[in-house]
Amino acid sequence: MEFNKKTGTSAYLSGQFFDGISSGLFMMALPWAMLSTPGMGTFVAMVAFTCTALSFILTPFFSTLIDRCSRKQILVWVQFLQTGAAAAVAVVYWAGYQSDWLLATAQLVFWTSANLAWTTNNAFTQEHFEQHEYASISGKQEIIMQVTTLGSGAFGVALLEMWGIREFSCFAAIASGIATISYVFTPYRRQLSDSASVPFVTQMKESREILTQQPQFYAFLMLSTLSYPVLTFLAKLVPVWFSETGISGGWFAGYNIAFGMGSLVTGFLISRLLNLGSFQSVMIGAMGIAAITVIGMSLSASPLQLLIFTFFFGTFNALNRIARINWMHHSININQRGRADGGLQMFSCLAQSISYVAIAFLSHYGITHLGFFLAAGVMVAAVFMMMRLHKAPALAVNRV
Repeated sequence: MEFNKKTGTSAYLSGQFFDGISSGLFMMALPWAMLSTPGMGTFVAMVAFTCTALSFILTPFFSTLIDRCSRKQILVWVQFLQTGAAAAVAVVYWAGYQSDWLLATAQLVFWTSANLAWTTNNAFTQEHFEQHEYASISGKQEIIMQVTTLGSGAFGVALLEMWGIREFSCFAAIASGIATISYVFTPYRRQLSDSASVPFVTQMKESREILTQQPQFYAFLMLSTLSYPVLTFLAKLVPVWFSETGISGGWFAGYNIAFGMGSLVTGFLISRLLNLGSFQSVMIGAMGIAAITVIGMSLSASPLQLLIFTFFFGTFNALNRIARINWMHHSININQRGRADGGLQMFSCLAQSISYVAIAFLSHYGITHLGFFLAAGVMVAAVFMMMRLHKAPALAVNRV
């Protein structure tokens, strides 16, 4: 109870819960509505490419903002923006207008703002909580994220088939509104140094210095982040492949549920799993097993087999990500966390953009299934490079 009074954990996690619902609806389920129109696979892939390209461009600005401003206020304004975007879609559809371009614009708003919220949450967690609390709060965040983001993605597909975009958007707007209120009532134990005397552009230019001071450390982290572009690549590849082969939306909902359930297992066991070895060793092991599961997905002869491998991919993808985030909590200065995460996010966005171009190419030539082999190859190559970097003495980073 004392823990909750000091840190406002309940309000903070409540904000993440409802944020996950609204973001999951617009980022995971909305593409399925666009895919209901024949021949939209390339359009959906290019929308995703545009989202990641814009996120890449905005990341240096966002990451510097995180290291200058109240991280709580950033979380509040992100939810306010998402509430407005979802409400705008509902109003337009209520007026009788329908447009895939409107849905694409809404997805762009949610995508870029969610990226800002994700990086802000990492910095907020490191700043607001004590070091001994990181593993516990990471487990709770993982459980919430999977129950909401991917769960609402599966729920959203069902909603779209039962309701319309109007009701779907209203539901998302209400969820974002509740998240806004939750973050407003979350206390903030600010430790960020006052940087008002340092020009914004100067502080943004320092991002490069932060990354180049420890090149092997950040190279290892960047390779670990490739699991996220692979995840988003598969999240777009699977519905395109299902739609092209006539597989129903229920299987796509099942894909989201299988991934979420696997990640939930990690969330419940994370404190024990992080004690299996060093953060680096856990990351390499998790990435290696995740790569094997993607190979299994590429060889799956039926949707059911693919879902089974997806469950285990979700388990070890989450373990890799949480181990990386906790290692960064312990190793990076609070005042540099936003820009450090920003550098990793730019690399991740670049990989995502390339992956979505690949989906558009594969879909255009009718060879979508080969995308699974491409994802598996990327994961395997990343694991071997991480193993090589793991031997470098520079990875023995001092805790701050």
